[in-house]
Amino acid sequence: MPDRRYTDAESTTIFQLAAEGSSALPDHASHSDGLTLADLKSIGLEVGISPDAVAHAALTLNVRQGAVSRTLVGLPIGVERRVTLRHRLTDEEWRRLVVQFRDVFKARGRTESDGSLRQWTNGNLYVLVEPTATGDRLRLGSVNGRATAALRLGLVSLGGAAVVAIADLLGGHFTDVGTIAGLVAGSVVMLAMGALPLRAWARLRERQMEDFAAQLALPPAAALPGSEAV
Repeated sequence: MPDRRYTDAESTTIFQLAAEGSSALPDHASHSDGLTLADLKSIGLEVGISPDAVAHAALTLNVRQGAVSRTLVGLPIGVERRVTLRHRLTDEEWRRLVVQFRDVFKARGRTESDGSLRQWTNGNLYVLVEPTATGDRLRLGSVNGRATAALRLGLVSLGGAAVVAIADLLGGHFTDVGTIAGLVAGSVVMLAMGALPLRAWARLRERQMEDFAAQLALPPAAALPGSEAV
């Protein structure tokens, strides 16, 4: 299988991720046929970016491109990242991963197994292990239940205000102005409570899951916490 080639935009993103915000980004020339990972590592070395950092950034980009998200009124209420491994997770690897999940997400969670299917869940936060033809696939995801509930309640309240207003208008009177104002005010409060924390929450979860997924996509000897390469 030929090596994957990254476009100029993808290459720039990889270097930005690998440099972790540093201004020392390589000035790579445009290549119509793209650059391989080996090319990117070589270019990164010129400005002091390690090949491992470039490889990790490339994996993060691959994971990000396959991202799945759920939205409500244009806001991110759920995020999911997937990574396909080239091997089957052993029981020991799975146990070590669960320890890391608990440490990063600050939650004990619950583990369940059904044959080759495994999962770790904590409320709306989940990590699923599913078998494929060549190895295991992990799905890491989370839904912000509290914000979702607040947004839905706000929308229902706003809909109630609209119904009352339409009924008043059709009836030719406005005796329910106070009720309408109260429903609208309540709707705004609930929508704000749901919307304000969502983007920061989504960015945090995306970063955590992308880091997990990229780490897991590395060769088994380097992928798991506690290994010699970490």
